Order: sequence, then C-alpha cells, then structure tokens
Amino acid sequence: MELFLLHYPFTCLLIAFLVLYQVKPAFRFFCKMTFYKLWLFTISIGVAILSIPRGRNVDNMMPLKYIFGIQIVVKGKENLRTKKPFVLVLNHQTSLDIMVMMEILPRRCVPIAKKEILYMGTFGLACWLAGVIFIDRKRSEKSIATLTEVAHSLHKDNLRVLIFPEGTRNHGGSMLPFKRGAFQLAVKAQVPIIPVVLSSYNSFYNQKEKKFTPGNMIIQILPEVETLGLGPDDVPKLTEQVRDSMLSSYHGISGMTNRAAH
Repeated sequence: MELFLLHYPFTCLLIAFLVLYQVKPAFRFFCKMTFYKLWLFTISIGVAILSIPRGRNVDNMMPLKYIFGIQIVVKGKENLRTKKPFVLVLNHQTSLDIMVMMEILPRRCVPIAKKEILYMGTFGLACWLAGVIFIDRKRSEKSIATLTEVAHSLHKDNLRVLIFPEGTRNHGGSMLPFKRGAFQLAVKAQVPIIPVVLSSYNSFYNQKEKKFTPGNMIIQILPEVETLGLGPDDVPKLTEQVRDSMLSSYHGISGMTNRAAH
C-alpha cells in the first residue's frame, strides 16, 4: 500500500505530461525546444572534451544530426563536390539552422559567427575549439581585419567558410537584405561563392504560434558563383545577384514543402 501511494503522484504526473503533450501544441513546442537546447548543451560538452587534446582546430567540427520527425531532402549535392576553398552562404531563419546545416557541412568548413556566441557557456567553448571565427559587429575595423586574415587563410589552409549574409535570424518568410562581408571576403580571396537555400520552416515550426510538428524541408545547393577577376567595385552587384538567385530558389522550394504539408 505504501509503495502504491509513493508511486501514485509520479504516475499522475506522467499521465498529465503525456496528455498535455498530445493535446497542447504550446506544451509540445516547449518540450521539443527544451530537448533541442539540452541536446546542444550535451553535444557541446562532448565536443569540448574530445577537442581539448588537439586544441583549437577546424577538424574538431564534427557532423552532427538528430531527428524531430523532420524529413530533409538535399538537392544539388554535386555543387559541393569540390576540393578548392569557397565561401558558403546560407539564409538564416532560427536556431534550428544548426541542426539543418549539419546535413551539408563540408569538411574543413568553419562558420563565421557573432562574438556574443563565444560567451554562451559550453556551446561557446565548443564553437571556439571547433575553429569558429568570431566577428565583433560593433567594431567594424576589427571585423574587416579579421575577414582579411581569413581571406589569406582560405588558400593557405584550404578552408571553406560558412556565413549567414542576412546577419541575423529572419522569421518573415523571405530574406533580409544581405550584408556584404561574405562577398567582400570571397572577392578578396578570389574564391567562388556557393549559395545554399533552406526552405521555410513555417509548415512545421513557428515560434510565435508555439508550433513544432513533424514536417518536410528542402536544402537547395546552387551552382557556384565565380569571383575570379572581380574587385571591390563589383561587390554590391555580386551581393544582389546572389541574393536574387537565393530568394527565387527559396520561394520555389518553400512552395513545394508547403504543398506537401497540406
């Protein structure tokens, strides 16, 4: 009897949890996002521990993947089958982009991120050990100096660089204007740009509506855009050219996932 009474509250809590998870989308959203953040925290600790013997090294960037019932289709994989340095540009929607970009992250590819991430506990430490390049967006001169140093390293160390040219997350169902840093870097280093487009998450994820359900998304890897022979004066036109091609692809693949969801 005492054993039954001891377990009774836990049984009630478990039943309540399961019922809420099934009938309350907001509660389900909270649970999935909590699990996602715990997963990032746990992986960060593992990456940090495994990386310490080698120190800070881009080879510590491990391919990671987890599934929340999201089916990811990658198109244009052949456009990443190159051994030369390049600048990879992706549209930026939510923190889920971390999960998605692991599907296509090439070897020796290092992201460029805002400096604030460096101070996010074990996650920041794991990013630093993985060779992530941090930019202080409040100090433009220092940012330019960092990008210049990266440009010199691309060929010397055979690196690929990943940048979100919008500069911040965009939940608006389109793309924000692109900042020019990624394109200035590619032109300075005379390496191609490879645009990667992530379809809209709106069919399965919406932070405002607290929606996080199983769903489908598409990653479209576009053909490389050559920068050989281009100079600083060509950067504005290059930026708009790449954004236009990515935006067109975004609307096309997002339409496909939205139709599949209905």
